[in-house]
Amino acid sequence: MTEVARYTQLILPVFWLGMVVAISFLEAPIKFRAPGVTLAIGLGIGRKVFLALNAVELVLALALLASCVAAPPDATALTVLALVTVVLVVQIAVVRPPLGTRSDRILAGENLPRSRMHLVYIGLEAAKVALLIALIFQLFRAVASCLH
Repeated sequence: MTEVARYTQLILPVFWLGMVVAISFLEAPIKFRAPGVTLAIGLGIGRKVFLALNAVELVLALALLASCVAAPPDATALTVLALVTVVLVVQIAVVRPPLGTRSDRILAGENLPRSRMHLVYIGLEAAKVALLIALIFQLFRAVASCLH
């Protein structure tokens, strides 16, 4: 069981990082440049995609936390995992609600200026990417020392 938890600690953060980079830094900006994609269509797609991404991220965070209970890594890895989880929760609970309200208003026909909350979300995504990279290195070190 401990080995399964250790391998989970190696695989899940890499998968999580790949999802965030692919969706947040590739799909999200590119969709607005596609032919025929209006602002309304792009916002509608974005809302669905980010809702799904955040749901999967929560599952991945919980699975990683469970694996760390089954096979505790060092304190640094646990701290980085806690930080990346906090960033995710802040995005979901604090930043996304006003962005959702704003996109509702735009979809209802209002012409609104650019939102600073969008920049906050992007900044948190960048922080999450950096934390996930740090988590991958920390967990790899912890797991490699246990499996040899």
